[in-house]
Amino acid sequence: MKREEKLEILSNLIAIDTVNDNEAKVADYISSLFAPYKNKGVSIDRVSYSPGRDNLVVTIGDSKKTLGFTGHEDVVSTGDLDSWDSDPFKAEIRNNKIYGRGASDMKSGLAAIIITMLEMLENDAVPGRIKLLATVGEETGEYGAAQLTKKGYADDLSGLIIAEPTEEMQNLIYTGKGVIDYVVTSVGKGAHSSTPEKGINAIDHLIDFADEVRKLMATFDKVDPVLGKLTHVQSVFQGGEQTNSVPDKAIIKGNIRSIPAYNNQMIFDAINDLIARLNKKPGYDLKIEYVYPEEAVPGNPNSDFVKLLKNSYQTVYSKELSVAGQAGASDASEFLHAKNDFDIVIVGPGNDTMHQSNENCDVDVFLKSVDFYKQAAFDFFK
Repeated sequence: MKREEKLEILSNLIAIDTVNDNEAKVADYISSLFAPYKNKGVSIDRVSYSPGRDNLVVTIGDSKKTLGFTGHEDVVSTGDLDSWDSDPFKAEIRNNKIYGRGASDMKSGLAAIIITMLEMLENDAVPGRIKLLATVGEETGEYGAAQLTKKGYADDLSGLIIAEPTEEMQNLIYTGKGVIDYVVTSVGKGAHSSTPEKGINAIDHLIDFADEVRKLMATFDKVDPVLGKLTHVQSVFQGGEQTNSVPDKAIIKGNIRSIPAYNNQMIFDAINDLIARLNKKPGYDLKIEYVYPEEAVPGNPNSDFVKLLKNSYQTVYSKELSVAGQAGASDASEFLHAKNDFDIVIVGPGNDTMHQSNENCDVDVFLKSVDFYKQAAFDFFK
């Protein structure tokens, strides 16, 4: 495939506005690229999450083991359009960088996977069974990956590469923190502030929770050698309507970034126990909801899969691939629940402009990532 054709695929993906929605159009486009190869045994499965939001699974080749590639189809909001130097949904190349929403996170990685598989089909050189899992909703909860995992699409994998950006393909991420977002609602009883004894102050009770949960999270004090400590942030506090009324409702939202030493259920149990204990006090009525919790990804920096990818990288780039961890969440947390036991790593083109204005990806990095993915696939099936 020519350079211009590869850049056209990426440009076409960027041109599809998938801000937290509309992924079905990306699935349409990817399907159209693989449709001409159905006579070569290509399998294309669409898995609808909701109207206009389709995951896509494309399988090529045949072998006893399966190599998985995955990327998400959605992107985040563009933010202030005036802060962009070009249309975020019209790819533009300047100074050998391609600009547009998703150029880094992660339509460059998704395009590179697609091109890798298409070139194998074009050249009749598919080394084994390779599966592309294109997911919806990664930016808002990884629910596309969760859906595909529950339906068994990842159960046959022997290894999975997520093409998220890793500092222009310089890092391989093998472990990552989990995420727990929680919302605690405190219900009280309204009253005039001149007679507070007639009411129940929901804010007071929520402050008690905020103080206690902060102390509780501090007891999870193990330190991961790569990821560091579990972190906890109380990020939103809302309550009351006016100064001369006892507030009858208040809400606090928090974010926890867990480490492999503490699975999510351990944290749920601890917080739930705290809620139950506080609710034994007179007038307390606290309820908690966990929003799209994700497990920490343990990983193994010395696994055969990681070693293989490091060797593949050395072949393509003539330098060593750095192995690291990350604090941010990814689809890895969902694919972790597949029935088969396999390594999951993250390595892809892109940089730290993701989620920003003038998001971009280096063109040469993008093009060379295809060479790496191809080399990795052939080494995997040797």
